[in-house]
Amino acid sequence: MAAPGRIRIDKWLWQARFVKSRGLAAALVETGHIRVNGQPISKPGREIGPGDTLTLPQGNRIRLIRVVDLGQRRGPAPEAATLYLDLDAPPAAADPLE
Repeated sequence: MAAPGRIRIDKWLWQARFVKSRGLAAALVETGHIRVNGQPISKPGREIGPGDTLTLPQGNRIRLIRVVDLGQRRGPAPEAATLYLDLDAPPAAADPLE
């Protein structure tokens, strides 16, 4: 049973819509490419909570995310976006003069 204010990272990644299924979330964690507060993890049962910082690969970029809320369900994308704060710098826009 999860401690109050904590949730499994695989469940949170799924609820926050970083992956399409919990199985894919677990597989992503098991690759060892995700860091929680700078520490690499490889266990999908690792608990996270508000204030934790996640570093994870997504597509061809690395995302830096701060957990803001745990959520209660996998809701629509606008609801999922309230679960985290994106710490990445916005992608550079193409220079129109080039």
